Amino acid sequence: MKANITTIPGDGIGVEVTAEAVRVLQTIARRHRYEFSFDEQLMGGCSIDKHGVALTDEALAACKASDAVLLGAVGGPKWDDPTAKVRPEQGILALRKGLGVFANLRPVKTHPALMDASPVKADRLKGVDVLVIRELTGGLYFGKKTRETIDGHVRVTDALEYFDYEVRRVIELAFRLAKGRRQKVSSVDKANILDTSRLWRQTAMEIGKANPEVTLEHVLVDTASMKLITAPASFDVIVTENMFGDILTDEASVLAGSMGMLPSASLGDVGPGLYEPIHGSAPDIAGKGIANPTGAILSAALLLRHSLHLDGEAAFIERAADSAITDGCCTADLGGKLSTTQMADEIIRRL
Repeated sequence: MKANITTIPGDGIGVEVTAEAVRVLQTIARRHRYEFSFDEQLMGGCSIDKHGVALTDEALAACKASDAVLLGAVGGPKWDDPTAKVRPEQGILALRKGLGVFANLRPVKTHPALMDASPVKADRLKGVDVLVIRELTGGLYFGKKTRETIDGHVRVTDALEYFDYEVRRVIELAFRLAKGRRQKVSSVDKANILDTSRLWRQTAMEIGKANPEVTLEHVLVDTASMKLITAPASFDVIVTENMFGDILTDEASVLAGSMGMLPSASLGDVGPGLYEPIHGSAPDIAGKGIANPTGAILSAALLLRHSLHLDGEAAFIERAADSAITDGCCTADLGGKLSTTQMADEIIRRL
């Protein structure tokens, strides 16, 4: 097995956690005699500082030519000017669009040893195993934007736009994945208000009729946000549009005890997948060596599973992380004392 993996450490703690995820992948390669090569590229604030843009054409080309892309996090106070024409987040949007990764998979599973780390009561967390699938390349974030001055007042618009095929492909993926789980899909929309959501619901109903073995429920986004806290174990696969998914997955992270725990995979029909922990660059702890690398390491496991088709090796990493946490190995975000590197060491030792 040979693979070329592009790494984009990005900004803040992205640099720290990506380095540990690469160490885990190198361990897997060494143990199984694989050849993994790593090509590092800039994106986000660091790219703005060096190149004046959040993602260069050359960096995007390198990502497209690779077998998979491992991303840390981007952004920080240095570049957080709402009037700036160039922002770190533009790199993420350009990378997702450039790679054609239209579905973001975020698994959320509670660990028995971390029940007390979540602000949600332990009795609500039992049996939580949710896969949130977020549409990633359409909707409000990519719609037409306008800014104009009318009678001395500034008027701005962000258009929420979807083609029917964009909706269909992500919902079909949700049904395919649900068949390997508990065979339930919760389609989240705002169909009582938004035309785009009515298209979403109509499409989900059509796909649901073609897959009668999978239970389909429609949940308004405000109700879904409530149920994620009051009855999270009632969900199996959640599928929703871009902005709703962005918000709901961050909310769901509290179920696991910390945003530092959760991985994600962004996939398209062809080409390399994009893998990253769901957390941000956390500038308040950057450089202190205390960030939780687990989300990045589990993202590396998803990379092995979805892009390199190494299911067994991915499971090795997931079991090693589970074992470390069961044995009480935790970073500061979970009430522990291990450094970023020490936490990765514990996971690697269990490989």
